[in-house]
This record gives sequence, C-alpha cells and structure tokens, in this order.
Amino acid sequence: METGLDHTERPRRGRRPAAEVRAEVLEATATLLAAEGMRAVTFDRVAAKSGASKTTVYKWWPSPGALAAEAYFTLSEADLAFHDTGDLFTDVRSQLSSFVRLLTEQGGGRIIAELIGAAQSDADLSAAVSEQYTMPRRRLAIDYFERALDRGQLRADVDPSLLVDQLWGACYNRLLIPDAPLDVRFAEALVENTLTGAAADGYRN
Repeated sequence: METGLDHTERPRRGRRPAAEVRAEVLEATATLLAAEGMRAVTFDRVAAKSGASKTTVYKWWPSPGALAAEAYFTLSEADLAFHDTGDLFTDVRSQLSSFVRLLTEQGGGRIIAELIGAAQSDADLSAAVSEQYTMPRRRLAIDYFERALDRGQLRADVDPSLLVDQLWGACYNRLLIPDAPLDVRFAEALVENTLTGAAADGYRN
C-alpha cells in the first residue's frame, strides 16, 4: 500500500462535471511533479490531493507516467506557443528562447528529462510524450517553416523537418548531455547560425 499522502488532501465532494474533475487532477499532478518529480506521481497521491476517486484516475489514465506527461504538457502549452509575425529570425528566436527559459528557469528541464528517461521503459508514457508533446510541437514548427518557405524566406531546398532537428534537437542535447550550458544566449546563437545558412538569398536577419 502506498504511503506518504499529502496533508493538503481535498475533501471529496458530490458528483462534479468530468471536465472540472479532470482539471483538478491535472493541477494536483502538476503540483506534485514540480515539487517532488516523477516519483511523487502515483494514483493514490494524485487522487488524495485532487479529491477525485482512484477509480476515476485509473479509468482516465493508463499509467502514472501518462498522467504526469499530460499534466506537464497542459501546464507548459502556453509557454510553447509558436507565434507567426512574418519575421523569420524574430519568431524563431522568440520561440526557442521561450523553450530554453521553460527548461532552465521554470523547472521544466528536470521534468522533461525525467519523462524522457521514464518513457524508455513505459510504453504508455512513451506514447503520451509523442502524441501530446513532441509530435504536436514538431508539427507547429514544421508548419511555421513551410509558411516561411512559401514567403520566400528560406531556400527552396531546405527541409523544414531537418531545421526542427537542428534547432530543438540541439537544445535537447544540451539538456540531456550537460557538457555545455543551455541558456538563452545559446538559443540566440543557434538561431542565427542555423537560419543564416538556411535563409534565401536576399533574406537575412
């Protein structure tokens, strides 16, 4: 039996709308994840903290890892929005810098590293990371670069998918293999170096 339940347990109330219960479960999970990491996210602790029944939590999520992934990705969604002002260098610099700040200044780096590590042995978590985070984020970036191609800002032979690998992949590399610093200065230099080579003739920062 799991122990160490939080003293901030919410009392269970009468029947509530499913959307409200789900939001409270995700909020409780995000709080545990930020404070104690993946080890704190168990169905017992989340149910106690959110006031939801364990039956409900088990019904909606296949594993604690999948629940942790959804909670984190829901929390970070606004920080990772990809705004399109039409200025290639400014837009990508802004998005990549926001991503790096989320990882380094807002505690997201430890969480995403734990999620990626745990996903190697948790098929449900691996699917959740791909479906709810990496693929949607990748699609947003690819769509942006395809629009930049249409605007004539990138060389016609540039592969948008490879640009995503070069930019965001480099940040994940520094997060997971910390031989060199991951900071906004690195993000800005990465954008400058990568996009200068990919930009169309006559279009430079």
